Amino acid sequence: MKAVCWQGTNKVGVETVPDPKIINPRDAIVKITSTAICGSDLHLYDGFNPTMQPGDILGHEFMGEVVDRGSAVKNVEIGDRVVVPFTISCGGCFFCQRDLWSLCDNSNPNAWMAEKLMGHSPSGLFGYSQLTGGYAGGQAEYARVPFADVGLFKIPPELPDEQVLFFTDIFPTGYMAAENCHIQPGDTVAIWGCGPVGQFAIRSAFLLGAERVIAIDRVPERLAMAKAGKAEVLNYEEVEVGEALKEMTGGIGPDSVIDAVGMEAHGMGLAGIYDKVKQAVRLETDRPHVLRQAIVACRKGGTVSVPGVYTGFVDKMPMGAFMNKGLTMKTGQTHVHKYLPKLLEYVQRGEIDPAFVITHHLPLEQAPHAYEIFKHKQDNCIKVVLKPGQAAE
Repeated sequence: MKAVCWQGTNKVGVETVPDPKIINPRDAIVKITSTAICGSDLHLYDGFNPTMQPGDILGHEFMGEVVDRGSAVKNVEIGDRVVVPFTISCGGCFFCQRDLWSLCDNSNPNAWMAEKLMGHSPSGLFGYSQLTGGYAGGQAEYARVPFADVGLFKIPPELPDEQVLFFTDIFPTGYMAAENCHIQPGDTVAIWGCGPVGQFAIRSAFLLGAERVIAIDRVPERLAMAKAGKAEVLNYEEVEVGEALKEMTGGIGPDSVIDAVGMEAHGMGLAGIYDKVKQAVRLETDRPHVLRQAIVACRKGGTVSVPGVYTGFVDKMPMGAFMNKGLTMKTGQTHVHKYLPKLLEYVQRGEIDPAFVITHHLPLEQAPHAYEIFKHKQDNCIKVVLKPGQAAE
């Protein structure tokens, strides 16, 4: 089969690799009909995860048709259309039983790696380095899905791929980011980053009852999409964000803030240079400019929600502000399984059409080009969907 493989920093290629096989009774094989490039894939593309190996198959946002299943998989039939949560979860451990699906204790065979860095391991993830299990990802023609009896989620036939593909990650990620804000009627939520996760966080905040959402970015098409979602927008290259947020909230600050950017935040001034240099020479693993700014901007007693991916260690955190303002922080990889039934209802009721975020459809064979335009925000690119089997134009 054809698959998108990591070949080194800033280099991917479409290679011919062996077809996946059933190796456990709880496995299924999915023929992929749609897959996407996620913002967090760029962290791998940019070389910031040292456990990537040449030939690793990328991708954790994918869906398709069940073409084979192990003997223990009874929840789906061959031919069913399914979406695949990017978090791999066993369904039976301490954490899965508590709806903490991304913290599964049994799905990461390389847990020892994560434990050395973090103390404990998160769940396995598709296509996201040896650190999270070394699982082959879904930017491919087929994928093996472990724990398919728990993870596969059937899709009603009347819903097209574009409306449900993002159930795999970015829609529940944006929704969980908003839910973690504990939004109350009348609340104002400030969101840093108007990429795909930020766009879903904007719309989810309104679904959960926010009165105002203020979105922060610098890319015109992202800001326009945020504005179309009823957010007020700030271009951080044109205003001092902290002062603007104070002015917009009567000096109080937003009730909650969301960092939808993560480890590759684009900082301004000396702080931005400091982070970029230290990350380049591996004296700091992440660039936390947005996280610092969000903590300082949040109102006293407010909530800091962090869906943006961080992988290691950050410097110069304003812990004095965090502690003395009595803030709460909620973070984590997304508990996708928890949210799928609820999000499906939103789509079926017509309250949201997740396809709004798609700007590009491309054949799988054009993945190298897709990564480049997505990374460099060229051609007004916000979200790329790759179609295995589609002929290149």
